[in-house]
Amino acid sequence: MMTRRTMALGAVASGAAVALPHAILAAAELPVLDLPAPAHQGGKPLMEALMLRRSTRAYAREPLSPQLLSDLLWAANGVNRPATGERTAPYWRHIMVIDIYAAMADGVWLYEPKMHKLQPYMQDDIRAQTGLQDFVESAPLNLIYVAHGERMTDISPEERRLYASVDTGFIGQNVYLFCASAGLATVFRGAVPYDELKKKLALPPEQFVTFAQTVGFPG
Repeated sequence: MMTRRTMALGAVASGAAVALPHAILAAAELPVLDLPAPAHQGGKPLMEALMLRRSTRAYAREPLSPQLLSDLLWAANGVNRPATGERTAPYWRHIMVIDIYAAMADGVWLYEPKMHKLQPYMQDDIRAQTGLQDFVESAPLNLIYVAHGERMTDISPEERRLYASVDTGFIGQNVYLFCASAGLATVFRGAVPYDELKKKLALPPEQFVTFAQTVGFPG
């Protein structure tokens, strides 16, 4: 299966103008991380989760278990109707434009919803570079939301950012509700060094970071 990462590597091999950083090239040698099947039962009732939903800015260093990570990513934007490939979050014009990158201590991973797996993207620990607040460096997980502007045709760059931000907000709220249900802490963040993070991730010119979201156990 041709993934976004392998397409990028192919572009470099064919003489693309911008080479990928060594950390991304090295990650290509790592295996795909298979996630446990998401648990579709359990959790708190919706109204209780809404009562508990809040933003948190203090986190323990304890990593999320594979099962928690699996459930979180599926809740964020996983496939909830396998027959059609539809997602847990709505999206603009029925075109999926948002990727979720998971920045953790062991590197950066790209969530593949259809396979429900994590593709290794970068070996570096870039958590400290995902936001302007101190807590992002020690929190176990920072989600980075990246929009494919090239898929949003016939609209202006300003409209692309607007609609991509709306789609990201839907995903972010799913994360909020899952965290409230699972006893996790989270905060949706706009205080992001956008240009620096785009460069660090070696994103193509037409792609851009919309927001980031920190997740972990309360500190």
